[in-house]
Amino acid sequence: MNNKKTQPLHILKTIFGYDEFREGQEQVVDQILSGRDTMAIMPTGAGKSICYQVPALVLEGITIVISPLISLMKDQVAALNDVGVHAAYINSSLTARQISLALQYAKQGRYKIIYVAPERLETDEFLDFASNTDISMVTVDEAHCISQWGQDFRPSYLKIVSFIDSLPNRPIISAFTATATGEVIEDISCVLRLNNPFRMITGFDRRNLYFEVRTPKDKDVELVDYVRKNSMQCGIIYCATRKSVDELQELLEKNGIPAAKYHAGMSDSERNDNQEDFIYDRKLVIVATNAFGMGIDKSNVRYVIHYNMPKSMEEYYQEAGRAGRDGEEAECILFYGARDVRINQFLIEKSHENDMLDPSQREIVMEGDNERLKTMTYYCFTKDCLREYILRYFGEYGQGFCDNCLNCHTEFEQQDVTDISKDIIGCIRESGQRFGINVISTTLVGRKLAKLSANKMVDNSYYGKRSSDNEAYLKHVINKLIIDQYLYLTNDKYSIVKLNRLANSIMSEGKRIVMKLPKTAMEDIRAEERKGIRKSELLTSKGLELFDLLRKLRSSKAKEEGMPPYIIFTDKSLIDMCIKLPFTKSEMLEVNGVGNHKYDKYGQLFIDAILEYTGGIKQVFYYEEEIEKLKQRPETLKTSRSKYIKKTDFYLTDNIKQGIRPLGKVSMGQFVDHLNGLRDETTMKRIAASHLTALLKEEGYLIDEFNQLLGRNMVTVTSKGQELGMSTESRVSEKGNEYNIVIYDNEAQKFLISLIESRKAQ
Repeated sequence: MNNKKTQPLHILKTIFGYDEFREGQEQVVDQILSGRDTMAIMPTGAGKSICYQVPALVLEGITIVISPLISLMKDQVAALNDVGVHAAYINSSLTARQISLALQYAKQGRYKIIYVAPERLETDEFLDFASNTDISMVTVDEAHCISQWGQDFRPSYLKIVSFIDSLPNRPIISAFTATATGEVIEDISCVLRLNNPFRMITGFDRRNLYFEVRTPKDKDVELVDYVRKNSMQCGIIYCATRKSVDELQELLEKNGIPAAKYHAGMSDSERNDNQEDFIYDRKLVIVATNAFGMGIDKSNVRYVIHYNMPKSMEEYYQEAGRAGRDGEEAECILFYGARDVRINQFLIEKSHENDMLDPSQREIVMEGDNERLKTMTYYCFTKDCLREYILRYFGEYGQGFCDNCLNCHTEFEQQDVTDISKDIIGCIRESGQRFGINVISTTLVGRKLAKLSANKMVDNSYYGKRSSDNEAYLKHVINKLIIDQYLYLTNDKYSIVKLNRLANSIMSEGKRIVMKLPKTAMEDIRAEERKGIRKSELLTSKGLELFDLLRKLRSSKAKEEGMPPYIIFTDKSLIDMCIKLPFTKSEMLEVNGVGNHKYDKYGQLFIDAILEYTGGIKQVFYYEEEIEKLKQRPETLKTSRSKYIKKTDFYLTDNIKQGIRPLGKVSMGQFVDHLNGLRDETTMKRIAASHLTALLKEEGYLIDEFNQLLGRNMVTVTSKGQELGMSTESRVSEKGNEYNIVIYDNEAQKFLISLIESRKAQ
């Protein structure tokens, strides 16, 4: 095993449990072992850590991994120790005594890999350790943090260069990140002074992720509805501010959805408890700011929702990439609102108030931040393929049609907006290019606002010229003109829309402007019909039973050992066990993600569970035809799941009818959850509470009644509804807001069943 070509593969199999390297990994490992500086740009979930962990175990000395977050270090070290590799981390979470002990053990050769925060590099104790120890490699994780052109520039990362210079012998330098533009890649190489580096860019595409941008009228209603419909799935909800995190977590809890929360305003113990609730699947949803997630290697996150638009494409793609790390289908949905831009402009200004940068450096960083915010905003308005937009930002070009984003699933029609564009440009020009998008759009529709009068916009010759158009539609056209660079927004505190030279081509050169607008969305596109085959869906009912049994065994073992379940075995490994049914050690070692150390710790326990369930008889617990389809399907082809499985609308089958029971007095949400729990989810869509509520309003059992005191509509039960057993309960939230909830007794529930049947019959 001394041959360098076979040694990494031997380590990969026996320690990490993988038969072969993923795309790009082997080349990176080989180049590092040849002594060459290396930079790798790989998407989240592509296995960057293997690229430096495997050579670290081959090289003679110690590898120092510089990492930005405590949670990232803890996760990586826990995972390494669990496969039998002794590793340690050094950061502010440890006492002085613990740090000294860790460095002492490292000197004695107990650790091959040490994770360290950049702030610790220049402490006397660490410098003394590094100067008197054989450091074979310094690995910079999240390397984009070193670049002033990156979205997450950290001045503390600049300490890396002086630390390397202080070492008696220059080690191999390797740098890794998931998100970096060409400019950032060059900056990383330059700042770290990489010597003739080998570069590996495997691509940024995560084909298993579905992308969508929504502009909901009510974000809260849409969010609660989405989480309810995905109540059995793990999800992360990102918010821009701590206040939003607190409010959303409270909202979900009030709607009966257990949710954790995470932001920098909480105490360390609170954050840790909430993070563990999510990691250990005690709570399937976590609401968080961008302080959460980096280094959290939770593999079974099925959706990431951005309640607010992030500040940059790098930030968005990094956070969205925390979904589907196991390679299974997952959704990344962004809820856009115009207020998001203003929030981000404020956050950008605040984030640099205490930077240890001189004015010129701060100006460079701020300029980059504002440009990235513009690009992120354009993403929310583009009608082109969303995946293509993201990839193009990072310097990749695909087919222009991925069939796994909302825009590729939406039918558009071309509309000539040249005349509207001329009026927009004329209005901006006549107003002296002094206002933002809102003022221009409200002027064109002719709204009677004090702000317009005060700024003499009512005297603008274009005032009211587009009164027949929708204001939101005009804003879409303005954003189209900005994206196509006919207009641009300033980086001032209040963004002003101004004219680019290209605007003249519309006004005087006869340039036609055509915009794509959604025609009618394709018939009832549901999340279930968009997805590719998820590997858990390859299992038969018996296979799913075994999978559930193994998951419970994993949870029990994880609780006993005080570690996240996915560190013991990922869902992917458990599914592979259900397919391969290992009865012996050699068979278990063929399971994806099972190495020798994993087998020694857990292998026999899981084999015993499989033997007990199967009675020691090999059976087929998966759909062979679906596996064949999955094998035959080229990765570059469409991932639309509808060509494999077409779900029917909800209807009352005999099995569902037999399972229905009286629930007492319940809300509509509780009632439909009961019905949805009885259906075969692999063949039937969910029934929505909003659908039934709409039917009741249509039939006159419920009405929206305007409450003069509160100044808004509230749902009320009519006398007709009261006769059926419906009632309205008035409740008050913790913040003192009054709201109504409709309650259905057992008789009302019987009526709802008959209503569903009668509608199906029609």
